[in-house]
Amino acid sequence: MTGGGLLIAGTTSDAGKSVVTAGVCRWLARRGVKVAPFKAQNMSLNSFVTREGAEIGRAQAMQAAAAGVEPSALMNPVLLKPGGDRSSQVVLLGRPVGEMSARGYFGDAGPSPSPGGVRRAGGREELLETVTDCLAELRRTHDAVICEGAGSPAEINLRRTDIVNMGLARAARLPVVVVGDIDRGGVFASLFGTTALLAPGDQALVAGYLVNKFRGDVTLLEPGLEMLRGLTGRPVLGVLPYAHGLGIDEEDGLRLSLRGGVRESAVAPPHGRDVLRVAVVPVPLMSNFTDVDALAAEPGVVVRFTDRPEELADADLAIVPGTRGTVRALAWLRERGLAGALARRAAEGRPVLGICGGFQLLGERIEDEVESRAGTVDGLGLLPVRVRFEAEKTLARPVGEALGERVEGYEIHHGVAEVAGGDEPFLDGCRTGSVWGTHWHGSLEGDGFRRAFLRRVAADAGRAFVPAPDTSFAALREEQLDRLGDLVEEHADTAALLRLIEDGAPAGLPFVPPGAP
Repeated sequence: MTGGGLLIAGTTSDAGKSVVTAGVCRWLARRGVKVAPFKAQNMSLNSFVTREGAEIGRAQAMQAAAAGVEPSALMNPVLLKPGGDRSSQVVLLGRPVGEMSARGYFGDAGPSPSPGGVRRAGGREELLETVTDCLAELRRTHDAVICEGAGSPAEINLRRTDIVNMGLARAARLPVVVVGDIDRGGVFASLFGTTALLAPGDQALVAGYLVNKFRGDVTLLEPGLEMLRGLTGRPVLGVLPYAHGLGIDEEDGLRLSLRGGVRESAVAPPHGRDVLRVAVVPVPLMSNFTDVDALAAEPGVVVRFTDRPEELADADLAIVPGTRGTVRALAWLRERGLAGALARRAAEGRPVLGICGGFQLLGERIEDEVESRAGTVDGLGLLPVRVRFEAEKTLARPVGEALGERVEGYEIHHGVAEVAGGDEPFLDGCRTGSVWGTHWHGSLEGDGFRRAFLRRVAADAGRAFVPAPDTSFAALREEQLDRLGDLVEEHADTAALLRLIEDGAPAGLPFVPPGAP
């Protein structure tokens, strides 16, 4: 097999495209296939920095891990990072090129320059050329590339400017498998309707379907699967069961109310006498909340997202995560009484951790003429830090030491922190009393550092919590990725998937009316 490809589309956002793409990548990699993931255009606040210093979606980094390859900017050439309801930062080939409204982006003009005069991206045709060039390079250097779509391919209002779903499939002649989430209900209507809203040339590439998140006896589903094949002329290539606790990196955000939302935690009991309760503040435009996944993987650590001051006050550790809107998050914390709750924790010597944007707002002052353009704003004053936003974004993979342990992380921020004191340095940030702050994402994934940090937190919180000595976050991640590969291998028609990857969509697939222009 040389340079084969497949596009995994979905009837909706959150249908399971990311999971299925990762599962197909892991299944192929276990067969000895050199495979790479690809997503032409991603909208997400969860991002990652590659070794060459490029910013891509965390979902694509996770899929690269499933494929057993190093993440690259080629795997996610366009990343959109929302900064509000109507605008996003456009990251092209791993570098920010400007801010743009949704109306502007889905038109033909490129992003306008951000402060500092960074270069413009071109229009949609140039973006499509960039995207197809990246895909072609991956196909040249890999046996197969598994592409992930975005949203639904049947968003007919956006089809003219599409570069991630059927626009990409048509440009690169990719066969398409459409995933439907049966847990939401209406999966047959969704799969049929998605196909019937596509233009004839697009329909010619839709080669089959996957039903995702099924609970129950699959034999009860089979009559519907046969009727769907009769109606569309396309087979259902698998029914994937609902899998609890996959714990993979999410793309767009938590699909639930963050009030009381519990991050998936290990079922194992605590290693010591006590559990450790972690409260994560779901700040507006929250980014890289996956930082807390390593804590949730620890036996006896319960991670909860909450916007209630009383729950924040009651936790053993409060975490303020990253955000694409530091000044906006500051105002939100004050409006909800959370700023006061954090200040009281600091005064009582109870642990607080700020990461990236969360670190910035714990400082004394923020000068922002870039992100919010709010000018000089007072921070919460819990750390002796002053932050100045620069047009140039810091994208780095730092390595250092803290609490006697080696630490690796990654940085994604416009704010430059000037640390003017504190009790001790902490990962290019600082600690003052029980308040810790750093720009480094991903530091808690290191097992030794995570255990050392949790021991300090437990001591400060007065908890008889002891980190388990044998928890390996990397091993747990590998187990989860293997579970994704197992889902595909055991419940999908893998022979049919291989034929599509190698040979493309079969000729003569029937047209399902009415279609779209």
